[in-house]
Amino acid sequence: MDLVIRGAAVIDGTGTPAYRADVALADGRIAEIRRDPGPHRLSGRRVLDADGLVLSPGFIDMHAHSDLALLTDPAHEAKAAQGVTLEVIGQDGLSYAPVDDGTLAQIRTQITGWNGDGSGVDFDWRTVGEYLGRLDHGFGGEGIAVNAAYLVPQGTVRMLAVGWEDRPATATELGRMRRLVADGLAEGAVGMSSGLTYTPGAYADDAELTELCRVVARYGGYYCPHHRSYGAGALRAYEEVIALCRTAGCALHLAHAVMNFGVNEGRAPELLALLDAALADGADGTNGAGTADTAGTAGTADITLDTYPYTPGCTTLVALLPGWAGEGGPEAVLARLRDDATAGRIRHALEVEGADGCHGVPVDWDTIEISGVSDPVLAPYVGRTVARCARERAEEPWATARRLLVEDRLGPTILHHVGNEENVRAIMRHRVHTGGSDGILHGAKPHPRAFGTFPHYLGRYVRELEVLPLEECVAHLTSRPAARLRLPDRGLVREGHVADLVLFDPATVAAGATFEAPRRLPTGIPYVLIAGRFVMEDGRRTDVLAGRTIRRTPAG
Repeated sequence: MDLVIRGAAVIDGTGTPAYRADVALADGRIAEIRRDPGPHRLSGRRVLDADGLVLSPGFIDMHAHSDLALLTDPAHEAKAAQGVTLEVIGQDGLSYAPVDDGTLAQIRTQITGWNGDGSGVDFDWRTVGEYLGRLDHGFGGEGIAVNAAYLVPQGTVRMLAVGWEDRPATATELGRMRRLVADGLAEGAVGMSSGLTYTPGAYADDAELTELCRVVARYGGYYCPHHRSYGAGALRAYEEVIALCRTAGCALHLAHAVMNFGVNEGRAPELLALLDAALADGADGTNGAGTADTAGTAGTADITLDTYPYTPGCTTLVALLPGWAGEGGPEAVLARLRDDATAGRIRHALEVEGADGCHGVPVDWDTIEISGVSDPVLAPYVGRTVARCARERAEEPWATARRLLVEDRLGPTILHHVGNEENVRAIMRHRVHTGGSDGILHGAKPHPRAFGTFPHYLGRYVRELEVLPLEECVAHLTSRPAARLRLPDRGLVREGHVADLVLFDPATVAAGATFEAPRRLPTGIPYVLIAGRFVMEDGRRTDVLAGRTIRRTPAG
């Protein structure tokens, strides 16, 4: 045996009670598990005494924005230190493959607030397969910090086939989009994402999305939409994607499934009732979330969701604008902002009508905190709300927001303080819930969820608040996402499975990241292994780059 982990309390990811065991690893997999070994201990070339620690499967971040960070930061401690061994990227319908030269330039501008502008990255790919190959090559051919799976971004696909026009796709354009999605899935993507409040993906109607989801279903993938509203129209938006996926016969995973803004306070039970009705009506064969054992079978849930354990959201400032303002692409947006008359229309949509980008709720500038900018000259705005900055400058909040968007070329990121704690707790208890950080790593003051989601679940919501039992929470973070991703040999502590593992102290595990210090690393997670290799050891990041792309498992 390469390594024996002795005396840990094994929480295996099934949700069943912990048990004491020795666990032996060989060739990157779990070779033997010996329960209550007594005097008959397992032995190997290295033995790790894990008394007092919990051994669990590695955590799977179902909603990550590390698309460039995996290529620019070999340590990637934001995720490795949390015990994350797999991230799902390509989220919200916008990412860097498939692209052509023109689309790549537009994407880099549009989502610079999520990932930075990519300076220093050799964008030597154009297809999904080439991007995945670039990740596998990683740093010097060694790999990347953690494993990564990819979703074909529907907004990027529409950008390639249709452009930035707010209109239905022609038959020819729809045919090209179907081919682009099929190619991405054939090259290893696990599904397709949408950002239905982000242009140009938001311009797609349900019929177009349904046709693309039929392609996803044919390849055994899943659809992961950021749907059309998390505010005034939230329930209608959830109903929309459930209905179109049922029509398409496609598995559905609801991205950051929250109920935000004052209009939704206390309304999480309505969302959960909607999910339960769909599940009971045959959307899932077992009326449950399934486990890694059932991945790829009729028992796997057709509806799952992810959330982060915090109330504020995080996005870009430009994302709040009405959808019509995004037509034509980033340069057209900037031109509209520079024009006084058009900027006045945008302001009215934001402050009076409740723009679709602000989820149908009139914007409250006191809830919009600037978390990052691209231009260092604008750094004094970071950490302040738009309303506060405006007061300090003796101007209207819209004037401040408009200036930031223009001067930073759509680069500012924001924290959006509109969440509801009661809803957060109710949704995380649901049986199809999984964990997703939605972690934006770019910016001077990012959301702490990027560095703290998984230990925050274990420390705050399990140990302190007792919202979930520990064994149940671990299942939410491991086997349930593994089932959704159709990974038959991950997500459980089981003989023969890949040794993606975490050792944590249940008495001390906690998120170090706070809103004041969002990049502080967690405590209580001393060891993390990917394919049996230590990426965290004694609480410190090693130089191991064991991550690889996790590609779609063929249906059937």
